[in-house]
Amino acid sequence: MGRMEGQVAWVSGGASGMGEATAELFAAEGARVAVADVQEERGRDVVNRIVEQGGDAIFLVCDVAQEEQVRGSIEATVARFGKLQTVVNCAGIVHVGCLHEYSEKDWDRLMGVNLKSIFFSLKYAMSHFREHRRSYMVNIGSVGSFVGQAETPAYTASKHAVLGLSRSIALDYAGDGLRCNCICPGITDTPMLRYHLNTTPDPAATLAQRLRRVPTGAVIRPEDVAQAAVYFCSEGSAGITGTSLVVDGGYIAAAEWETSGPTRFTEEP
Repeated sequence: MGRMEGQVAWVSGGASGMGEATAELFAAEGARVAVADVQEERGRDVVNRIVEQGGDAIFLVCDVAQEEQVRGSIEATVARFGKLQTVVNCAGIVHVGCLHEYSEKDWDRLMGVNLKSIFFSLKYAMSHFREHRRSYMVNIGSVGSFVGQAETPAYTASKHAVLGLSRSIALDYAGDGLRCNCICPGITDTPMLRYHLNTTPDPAATLAQRLRRVPTGAVIRPEDVAQAAVYFCSEGSAGITGTSLVVDGGYIAAAEWETSGPTRFTEEP
């Protein structure tokens, strides 16, 4: 029996990165999974892998910034699996640049994907959550939920808001049996990280410089974030709601740090 046996989970951003790893681990832990994303080919590949491993999953095209698409994908999830108990909001984008360089469209698009999407998912999942004694929501924040980051003002603002919104959801819906928590990853090997690094003249040097500030010296794997999501979406964390779990290799544990060289965390297990 897996830790999520019998659950049905809707995972946004499930076609790549942390969402992909979460969808696959949820299925391995016994959940039936709806993968919601705009990346259709990649999303179908994720579903095919889950099915090949004996799991049950569907792919749903969904722009999470669009209310009707979120509603439609949640309804399709319930139509396919008969219920919905778990929502993980992994979808996210970043825009690199100083604030005065943004257009209103840049700002609104990022806030729509990173923040408004959580509002939509809760709005349309809540009636289904109430059918269960226990239900779960996990929102992906960032180390940027706690500290500022250069040239990503809208992203940083959105991730601060994701943490605050997660706490509010936890308070307002505890009486309905919903636990809501936030995972805040650090430097994680995702397409978003590679996009951000590729805006610099030397991406490899930029990554190496950033990792010197990480005590473990290692990039976080999407699978590490997925393990945290399984923990929050199972009864092993029954006493926990309205909190955050930082998965960052110690990145924000100290104001100043420089890793002197390879650590055992950078070695293959």
